[in-house]
Amino acid sequence: MRAPGPSAADGVRRSALRFVLLIGVVSMFSDMAHEGARSITGPFLGTLGASAAVVAAVAGFGELLGYALRSVVGFVADRTGRYWPITLLGYVVQMAAVPALALAGNWQVAAVLIAAERGGRAIRNPARDAMLAHATGELGSGWVFGVREALDAAGATVGPLIVAAVLATGHGYRAGFAILAVPALLTVVVLLGARRQYPDPGDLEAGEEIPGRHGIPRVFWLYLLAMGLIALGYADYPLIAFHFSTGHVISADWIPVLYAGAMATEAVAALVLGRLFDRVGLLTVVGATVLTAAFAPLVFLGDAALAVVGVICWGLGMAVQESVVKAAVTGMVGRDRRASAYGLFDTGFGVLWFAGSFVLGVLYDHSLDGLVVYSVVAQLAALPLLLAVHRRTAPRAPA
Repeated sequence: MRAPGPSAADGVRRSALRFVLLIGVVSMFSDMAHEGARSITGPFLGTLGASAAVVAAVAGFGELLGYALRSVVGFVADRTGRYWPITLLGYVVQMAAVPALALAGNWQVAAVLIAAERGGRAIRNPARDAMLAHATGELGSGWVFGVREALDAAGATVGPLIVAAVLATGHGYRAGFAILAVPALLTVVVLLGARRQYPDPGDLEAGEEIPGRHGIPRVFWLYLLAMGLIALGYADYPLIAFHFSTGHVISADWIPVLYAGAMATEAVAALVLGRLFDRVGLLTVVGATVLTAAFAPLVFLGDAALAVVGVICWGLGMAVQESVVKAAVTGMVGRDRRASAYGLFDTGFGVLWFAGSFVLGVLYDHSLDGLVVYSVVAQLAALPLLLAVHRRTAPRAPA
């Protein structure tokens, strides 16, 4: 079979880039909606009579559900091949739950909607990422997932600011949820447009399947263990915000602004790290981990200026976890098992993050020094494992 000429190859590359950008725009509007909602769900539950314990339990259960479902959904997606219907179902469930919070009359109903939003996210992620991976042969896996995450983080930056503007004008939480119906609707509209233009994203796949890349290889589990150690030591932003508030490190008005800054850092870093990953492979994760391990001492032991630097380091780590991590998994498994691999990885990573968050919360109540030591040691312990994975997997060449 004759290879396509330069013009045909350029056409395939442009088509792949257009697909990646469309999915990135979907992620941008989606994050605008659900991250905007997440910025106020805690205090909203409080206005409905929920206690602090209930708020923590609802948030924790939602996150656990949002990760635990992914292995099941990924397996189903690969077995059925129905990536688009599963992706659409997840987005519709998630986007419907966000503005519906404006109608919740009690905290129990709000809790169900919060869980539905997290569940929808779990349903759509493995299938969406498996479709997105078809473009990595043309563009590079680091770049593809970096672009998507950059647009995703841009939405996560804007969403909370939209809600903050609504609250600043004197409107309540319900108005904040209601206005998020706009990006929620745009999410579904753009997604339907992407499906119409690309009914079979597999057509974007470049080259033949690499022999032997079937099933889940051993190196995948070693990689999951390494990233799981990082998850065990990584704090959720709510704990960081709690420390800023109770420790009077950062004024209350600036705490959400700092979160927006972290998301902006994530957006820029995702592009840079994605391109770097396509050049040097997992050494990108190794170098970034050394930097991001510094977030804990800066955030929890530093003054306001150091805390800001710490939040930037935290945002850098989020960029690694949401972009480069998926790029690495893409190169480890065959195309017929990608959704399963993404789902398994997200489930394992999420469960360990949940466990780590609990440990960090307990340590916070007893010793900040102990929290910092635990966080730094857990993350740095991943470095030898990451280097071992790097030795077993060839770095991806730049597109």
